[in-house]
Amino acid sequence: MPKINKYVDIDSVEREAKKDYIDRHSPFIHCEATAKDGEPFLVTVKMGNEYTHPDDFDHYIESVTLFNGETKLAGATYVPGTLGNIKAHNTTTFSIIPTGKKLTLVAHGYCTKHGVWESTPVEVTVEA
Repeated sequence: MPKINKYVDIDSVEREAKKDYIDRHSPFIHCEATAKDGEPFLVTVKMGNEYTHPDDFDHYIESVTLFNGETKLAGATYVPGTLGNIKAHNTTTFSIIPTGKKLTLVAHGYCTKHGVWESTPVEVTVEA
């Protein structure tokens, strides 16, 4: 299994270069705090918060995967050049149908040079 890198509080990282490296590779989940049971729910995963990521032939975000706990919900795969061969935020929006009482969403992003990066979990309440 590949090493999974996790976002750390960039305020605790002293060097700007390290802050840049961590931010540009970390997935950030954006969604509403509540969802309706059985109705479509949009979840957007943005790679990098402040810093953009390269989209070069040998260095790009190849995939973004969304999980509810350990259950894979959705995934998207990209080829080099999808973002126009410029530095950008790879942004992927998934439409899922929530069930149960809550979701614990976690995203993984895979960089072809720097491996798998995991988001901070996001809790979503599912209402009937």
